[in-house]
Order: sequence, then structure tokens, then C-alpha cells
Amino acid sequence: MATALAKGCVRAGILSPAKLIASDVVPAALAAFAKETGARVASTNRAAVSDACVIVLAVKPNQVAGVLADIAPVFTHKHLLISIAAGITLARMEAALPAGARVIRVMPNTPALVGASASAFALGSHATADDAATAQKIFGAVGIAYQVKENLLDAVTGLSGSGPAYAFLVIEALSDGGVAAGLPRDVATKLAAQTLLGAAKMVLETGKHPGELKDMVTSPGGTTIEGLHKLERGRVRAAFISAVRAAAAKSKQLGKSQ
Repeated sequence: MATALAKGCVRAGILSPAKLIASDVVPAALAAFAKETGARVASTNRAAVSDACVIVLAVKPNQVAGVLADIAPVFTHKHLLISIAAGITLARMEAALPAGARVIRVMPNTPALVGASASAFALGSHATADDAATAQKIFGAVGIAYQVKENLLDAVTGLSGSGPAYAFLVIEALSDGGVAAGLPRDVATKLAAQTLLGAAKMVLETGKHPGELKDMVTSPGGTTIEGLHKLERGRVRAAFISAVRAAAAKSKQLGKSQ
């Protein structure tokens, strides 16, 4: 995710590779990041923070406390911390840093790798409007980004954070259906993926309600209504609602346990 964000910012002209500096406890990962982005590397977290103004914390939730304890002595009023660690609250990060620390918590998703991420972010108690604009610029470079209240980030996790996996499952299932109906696997998968891509673009670009767009495809007595009937009998709609709610609940639980 860190690599995707860095490449997106460079691609969008927000910053040059020379403005990027990174640290990582795994030398191979750090070398790969530098090769992919053209960034400079630092030997320690403190060195990276000392040479930066905006810090993107892209580590696993169980690593956050250790990293914050490490960088706290060199974290100053000039720094903005943007965390993409799931479940770690703004209050916990602020408490681990010097008083007045500016912190933003973000939930992006993996399509950032192809410039199509859906992200949401929440501001800490000391973050400013300029800080919000910075987060918008960074995450907008790899997709779309919305500012929300922190208590909504678990819902964001359940929907867009976990959502790509749901979409991949749908693509795989549609491809299976195509194969069952006689299509070659490669053709079926590409048709399924392009169909979801096209449907998503229609929602985003027309501004029409998904139900209205669904009705435009559904002719009286036609093939589509037969397929939709099967999906409704299978409670597919309810299953997706339950999946989002379950993932959101799990996100909230993980946040309390970290």
C-alpha cells in the first residue's frame, strides 16, 4: 500500500521521487520500495521522520505502538502523521506522541495499486483544514477519498476496505457461471471483470441510483429478470449486507484488542 501511494503521488505530480524517504525493518522490502518509487531510504525510522514533514505510517496494527514509541522523541509540531493501520484510534496515536500531535487516520483499499482506491479519512483533534487537504490530495491521487467522522471508519472498513474481496468473489462466480454455460475460462473471467468495471463506471459517471440502472437492463419477461429472481431467492442482497456488517464489527473488535 505504501508503494501504491508513493507511486500515485509521483504519477499525479504531487511530489517528486527526491521528496520521498522511507524506512523499513526489512531490508529487502526497503530496497524494493526504493526501486519502485525512486525514493531515498533511511537507516532508521527516526532518520526518516527527521527528514520529513508528512509521515505515512503503513505498518500492521500490532506494530504501531512500537513505531510511535520509536519516533516520538523526534516528532515535532512540523510533522503530520497519516496512519493506514486498521483499528488503531486517533486517541491512541495522539497519546503515544508529543502533546498537540497532528494525526489523521485513513482506511484505503488495495485498488490503490491500480489507481482506483476508495478511501475515507478522519482528522485527529489537532489536525487542521490544511492537513485534511493534504490527505485528500495524497489519497485522491490513487482513487477517491472522503472525510468522515472516526466512528464511521469501521463501516468504511467493512464496505470499501474489505469490499474488493467481495468483488473478486463475484467476478470468480460470474466466470464460473460463464464456464458452466460453455465459455472458455479466460474469456469468461475477462467478460465478468469488464462487466463489473463497466457497471461501476455507470454508477459513478451517470449519478443514477443503482436500482434505476438495474431496471434499465431488466426487460419485461427477459433474461435478466430471470437471473435476478435466482439471486433474490438465494438472498444474495442480504448476504452482502451481512458481510459488510460482519466485517465492520470485526474491525471494531480488532481496534479494541490491539
